[in-house]
Amino acid sequence: MDLALTDQQCAFRDDVRAFLASSLSPELRRGAALTSGVFAEPDIAREWQAILEAKGWLVYHWPTEAGGPGWTPIQRWIFEKECADAGAPVLPGMGLKLVGPVLYTFGTQAQKDHYLPRLRTGEHIWAQGFSEPGSGSDLASLRTRAVRDGDHYVVSGHKIWTTQAQYANRLFALVRTDTEVKPQQGISFLLIDMALPGVTVKPILSASGDHELNEVFLDEVRVPVSERVGEEGQGWSIAKFLLENERGGSSFAPLLLADLARLRASAGPLTGELAHRAIRLQLEAEALEMTELRTAMEIEQGAAPDPRSLITKLLASEIRQGIEALAVDAFGLAGLQLPVQRPFYGEDVPIPVESAQAQIAAARYLNARAWSIFGGTSEIQLTLIAKAALGL
Repeated sequence: MDLALTDQQCAFRDDVRAFLASSLSPELRRGAALTSGVFAEPDIAREWQAILEAKGWLVYHWPTEAGGPGWTPIQRWIFEKECADAGAPVLPGMGLKLVGPVLYTFGTQAQKDHYLPRLRTGEHIWAQGFSEPGSGSDLASLRTRAVRDGDHYVVSGHKIWTTQAQYANRLFALVRTDTEVKPQQGISFLLIDMALPGVTVKPILSASGDHELNEVFLDEVRVPVSERVGEEGQGWSIAKFLLENERGGSSFAPLLLADLARLRASAGPLTGELAHRAIRLQLEAEALEMTELRTAMEIEQGAAPDPRSLITKLLASEIRQGIEALAVDAFGLAGLQLPVQRPFYGEDVPIPVESAQAQIAAARYLNARAWSIFGGTSEIQLTLIAKAALGL
């Protein structure tokens, strides 16, 4: 099939490039380049979110009826690629890409009217309350209970690995509302105000020194029944919908290729085994990009998504880890720095031994180990591929 962009798509790409050139300040670019975690720090994330919202491009993946611009799959791919090439901050996806689509798909009109505008303005910052101690890949075994008491649920339990919960004021959570049925059938989806009595957030520091993750303790938190999304017991179906967005809601290859190019530019000429690794990663990322682009074009032409899309998150995880391992080795001893101060940009920053890019290499390498865990472990991805794509 022809993978070339049409004249209309090229014109759209040029519009995106012009917007990025005029809207991405040097401070935003530097902040994004020196981010060691998965998502941008709150200061640059808020600024970039406001710019995108003012342009009408913040929820570019939402349908027009939900407030999105109505872009085609190829337009979304072009936008993500141009943002990656320009070095735009990566916004946290818990609200925009995860709970947002859940709300406009399964939410009541009152929930849509209340939450979707506040999500876009940044008034509501969301965290994801899925994983628990002992319930990660086996999410159906979750034990957080929600007991009905009149117009409220009384929620008690323990969530873990909750990304950026220290900044969030809202939590979407899976809770068990029925213990007498099959585990998947007894789960419901709740929206929880984190200012309610009984909600406690405790930090988890990563090996890199970053604070992205948290534990969230829920001690008899009274949540109005009106904050349940969907019917009682429908949480498992909603969660599967959400996880499909988490695993395949964006293109991975554009950012991988952009980060690899920036690494090769900052580390200088690579030789020998390092050059071989860089070339292999380049080819793997380009092959992934072709798969993502081909899938987007087929969907745009009316085809239903096929199981091929399941491989993208698995491959992206492996390539991401390969790039960050290459960075540590390419920078040599300078790549072993691991300052505890965050962020790595701004006025009060640690002085790098060699360069700012070398300074973040070790932290990015350690954080990248989580890529084969979050959003479904690589083992889970392989199981899904075996079942859906190979029929095993």
